[in-house]
Amino acid sequence: MDSSKELIKTVDLLLDISSLLMVSGANTNRVNLSIYRFASALHFNTSCFISHKSIVMTVYEDNSTLSCTRVKNIPPYAINFSIISSVSKASWTAVEEHWTLDKISKEIETIKKQKRYPKLVVLIAVSLSGAGFCNIFKGDYLNMGVAFFSTFIGLLIFQLTHKEKYNVYLRIFSASLIASILASLGIIFNIGSNPQTALATSILFLVPGVALINSFTDFLDNNIINGMVRFTTGLMTVLAIALGLFIAMILFQLN
Repeated sequence: MDSSKELIKTVDLLLDISSLLMVSGANTNRVNLSIYRFASALHFNTSCFISHKSIVMTVYEDNSTLSCTRVKNIPPYAINFSIISSVSKASWTAVEEHWTLDKISKEIETIKKQKRYPKLVVLIAVSLSGAGFCNIFKGDYLNMGVAFFSTFIGLLIFQLTHKEKYNVYLRIFSASLIASILASLGIIFNIGSNPQTALATSILFLVPGVALINSFTDFLDNNIINGMVRFTTGLMTVLAIALGLFIAMILFQLN
């Protein structure tokens, strides 16, 4: 293969991998380490700038004047830790077994095709976790039922608005508002011994844990720009959640 063509294919593949990791919820340092290992397996060096929305990458060889710089926009985020884990394992294996460009490309395509959990399974699992949190905060079985139902409908709204490609903060606000309204009915009709716990836990599925944790790790790794962006994203998400809860409490005049 011609050296320039190989260089272009390499940078395109590494950009694809880094974008996949960012979309799946990896922190910036994890992306850089994975790219470094894949590049090492192919006997290249890389230099890249990773932001929240785009990636600029240069691939080059130490003993050559050839280099290639390309830019890739990052698509909307869809958290998937199994993809992050699979890519990380593949990067280590690529170094140990000296994978070729084609081998790495095929492995990444296989990882992309990993099946996600069915939406119904996600709905039930997340709703059960909401009910579990309700129980931890002294809610009884009726309160847990309200928390389960509120979380289920709120997450369903979140999924449907995602399918329609609504603005992410509008999706979060809508899910928070609907879940809070349904949970507030438990307080209005005095369902269970501690109905306010259902209201407090019905919106926990929206808490931006990944964004806030990644912002903290990015700050620790001196990736200040991404840390700031992720912290701001987390803060905006919290505000959207709080606004939905606040409006529901105003509607039902809850303290």
